[in-house]
Amino acid sequence: MRITAIEELSQSRSKIHIDGEFAFVLYKGELRQYGFREGQEISDRDYEIILSEVLPRRAKLRAMNLLKSREYTEQQLYRKLKDGLYPEEVIREALEYVASYHYTDDLRYAVSYIEAHESSRSRRRIEQDLLGKGIPGAILEQAWNEWEALGGRMDEAAMVHSLLRKRGVDPEQADANTLRKTYAFLQRKGFSFETIRKAMKGFGETDCGGDCE
Repeated sequence: MRITAIEELSQSRSKIHIDGEFAFVLYKGELRQYGFREGQEISDRDYEIILSEVLPRRAKLRAMNLLKSREYTEQQLYRKLKDGLYPEEVIREALEYVASYHYTDDLRYAVSYIEAHESSRSRRRIEQDLLGKGIPGAILEQAWNEWEALGGRMDEAAMVHSLLRKRGVDPEQADANTLRKTYAFLQRKGFSFETIRKAMKGFGETDCGGDCE
């Protein structure tokens, strides 16, 4: 195997190309440690050490540092490491490492997310958000069940009423154009047509302009 190119990625890191193909990223100190130069042969032993020791150790540390500041889904963490140009097998090893210590838990993440947004986002919107974050459908369904078992409850009609009040829209007084725009706005928020229709119909019965006893 021959190092065919060393491409500077930043002041501290370089992309290493072996036999004409990108292989991995090394820090400048690591380049000096191994004495790598363009055109130089790389031994099987050095190559194996980098892939089995150097990069996995660094990827695990990177994952742990990311998780110190906030919680990530497994897919989000995968994307972060992928952006760091770690090889696929190294990424998988790092993900398995943090998961083995329960630092990542997609079910826990999904339940927490539902709890955080249960009173402000529709179920459809929450599901779209979580699917976009890489939560698998089966885990998403399990999260809803766990949330409900913990006493979770969602009142989408109340959410619609709150949004109507914020927009200053009274369905009974609004003209056709305003209603059409309001329906479109609420559907973009993830509410179904039927939910919006029922909530608008019951708006006058529940809304009392802030003068409720």
